[in-house]
Amino acid sequence: MRIEWAREADLGTPYWWSALSAPEAGEDLPDTCDVLVIGAGYAGLSAALAAHEGGARVVVVDAAEPGHGASTRNGGMFGAHPRLGWGELEAKFGAKVADALFAEAKPALDWAKDLISREGIECDFQNTGRVQLAYTPKHFANQRRMAEVVSAKSEVKVRLIERADLGQEITTEKYHGGLLFPEHGAIHPAKFHQGLLRAVRGRGVPVVTHAAVTAREAEGAGYRVQTAKGVIRAAKVVLTTNGYTSRPFRWHMARVFPLPSYIIATEELPSNLIGHIAPGRRMMVETRARHSYFRISPDGRRVLFGGRASMAEMGPEAAAAQLYKVMVGIWPDLAGVKLSHSWRGFTGYSFSHMPHVGHDEGVHYAMGFSGSGTVMAPWLGSKAAYQAIGDARGATAYSATPLSRSWLHPGERPHFLRAANLWYRQVVDRVEDWQAGAGR
Repeated sequence: MRIEWAREADLGTPYWWSALSAPEAGEDLPDTCDVLVIGAGYAGLSAALAAHEGGARVVVVDAAEPGHGASTRNGGMFGAHPRLGWGELEAKFGAKVADALFAEAKPALDWAKDLISREGIECDFQNTGRVQLAYTPKHFANQRRMAEVVSAKSEVKVRLIERADLGQEITTEKYHGGLLFPEHGAIHPAKFHQGLLRAVRGRGVPVVTHAAVTAREAEGAGYRVQTAKGVIRAAKVVLTTNGYTSRPFRWHMARVFPLPSYIIATEELPSNLIGHIAPGRRMMVETRARHSYFRISPDGRRVLFGGRASMAEMGPEAAAAQLYKVMVGIWPDLAGVKLSHSWRGFTGYSFSHMPHVGHDEGVHYAMGFSGSGTVMAPWLGSKAAYQAIGDARGATAYSATPLSRSWLHPGERPHFLRAANLWYRQVVDRVEDWQAGAGR
């Protein structure tokens, strides 16, 4: 399918970056601190705020510019609920932990909304709600059961949407129903990150840029950490690099792997076309393994469409071709529209599909957000910081979801993703397409 590019097309650069101001110069690296936070994305900045609130002297270091990773590249969908159903969580972690994970969803979302409010972060937050679209009849049957469990196990509001009523949310024949989370919302992810960064620096916490950590070793009761900007000694270390983790944190690299996610943005579209294809103006995600997710831009003028173009690394033009084909399959009315952006970011995925907060060899960490980072990263980043300083507010059910290894990933680089990509393309996607068509 041939793609036409808008005159202002910017391949490889996130649509969100156009709203950012020029980056500030990073501070110098201090000699010592109480808590060293590694990674200046959502989780790291939230960890810095929490540790500072707890009375610690905090320093944040990042290998690049703060937010260069997934925090300014994601789709901006703002919600919190476990990626897995209660039964899957019970099988993995036990009934008590499954209950606790479901119960933590509403407090996490409320806390994240309050974070935006109390810090005065202008990030185009809208309480749009998010609808999960059932790709097959079986998926919709699963949603029916999930709605019952979510209502019984948590305070999260949820509503089932029958297929006959789905036209109020989206104009397409692709789906068999949906599950609406009315309290979920939308943000401009880069503005959210910039607001968090401003809040951290406003408290006098140094954020040191281009200071990749190259080595760490125990020294007395603390740690000696070597960075590209020099050495810093820290009593505690909090790691929040998620899908951008590198050496010397090999233990974490073996348990959380970078999974690429690709997004395209259309050119500005007529308002009547936007209103026609997406009358509900919701955040939208699919249940199929391709896991497309899509939304209207904060200004109401574009469609932003993301998903699994490939599990392996792919160039922005090739990825755009894959996503464009899927998008037009959902919305035939978009055939022929031009694209303005195509980019990617890396989610930090765990083999349990769940985040974890814990510590290993003295390093506290929050990672493995598995695509739910806009709320869970700041929420769990604060938990990791509180745990590091011994604050009771660090309690979380996500400390009972341990990161496990898999024989598929024996080294540092996730080479297994190439084989997984072929399996999903040739088998899983085709089976789901057949199941979806058979139910129509």
